[in-house]
Amino acid sequence: MEENRIKHRGRVPQVFICLGKLFRMFIFQNDWKVLPMSAVIAGLVSFVVGANLFKTQEGTLIGTFALACICIWNGFFNSIQVICRERPIVKREHRSGMHISSYIMAHMIYQAFLCLCQTVITIFICQLTGVTFPAESLITSDPILDIGITLFLTTYCADIMALMISAIVHTTTTAMTVMPFMLIFQLVFSGGFFQLEGFTVKITNFTVAKWGLTALCSQGNYNARPMVTLWNAISKLQNMEMDGERPVLEFMRYAQDSGLKDQILIWSGMQNQNPVYAFDPLNVLKCWGFLILFILLYAAVAVIFLEFIDKDKR
Repeated sequence: MEENRIKHRGRVPQVFICLGKLFRMFIFQNDWKVLPMSAVIAGLVSFVVGANLFKTQEGTLIGTFALACICIWNGFFNSIQVICRERPIVKREHRSGMHISSYIMAHMIYQAFLCLCQTVITIFICQLTGVTFPAESLITSDPILDIGITLFLTTYCADIMALMISAIVHTTTTAMTVMPFMLIFQLVFSGGFFQLEGFTVKITNFTVAKWGLTALCSQGNYNARPMVTLWNAISKLQNMEMDGERPVLEFMRYAQDSGLKDQILIWSGMQNQNPVYAFDPLNVLKCWGFLILFILLYAAVAVIFLEFIDKDKR
């Protein structure tokens, strides 16, 4: 017995022991349910915003924002309760010789598996619902693989953030109370969908959503897409009458027949380009770099807080 205990004292063997427990929970305690839930969420979102995704500037911005929301939602729900719900067990095992770094590493590997599965499911559902992905790639030879990496890193980063929160708080009730505020914060300060000014713009640099959204817009070649807002605004005036005539309706008919409409849409897009979403591999790599940095930072904070679990008197 003593020999077996010493054998598994090292950090690496403990990682595999914890990892085995997590995968048993995945199979036998219904932790796999997060996968079909991610499929339902992806289906709903792609059904609503997928038609114009990567086709127009507005559709690309709204669609990538929705994809970022899917990633953050999935990541948060994956791990927001996993540590705090077994806090007494972690405390007992730590006193018995379990290394916190091994415990967190096992969770990171397991959560990476979940996030990878959710990313594959999300892309499959998007393709199934008719979403047209970009034809050009920036990093790899496959644009879908590029986008898949961004979706995975965004989901995984949100996941490890939730894991950190789960390590800091002491009860599942507190974790579920904190989660909506963190989710709203990520979405409001994504930096793309809501108009922010002044100091609030700098806050976006500390959100997962900002870097996920920026990478997706860059990969979707946002600046090269036409903008339809101006044309839609004009179309609302098509029934306006002047001296018994409808000049706006006549103009729209002329524009559609002569091809002027396409020129207007392209011109509108050129006037609304955003250098932040430049179709540049360095831009995407920068976003990926920040997401990876956040992942490492959140994991380190989780380890630090759990190292003091023995002093927890609650």
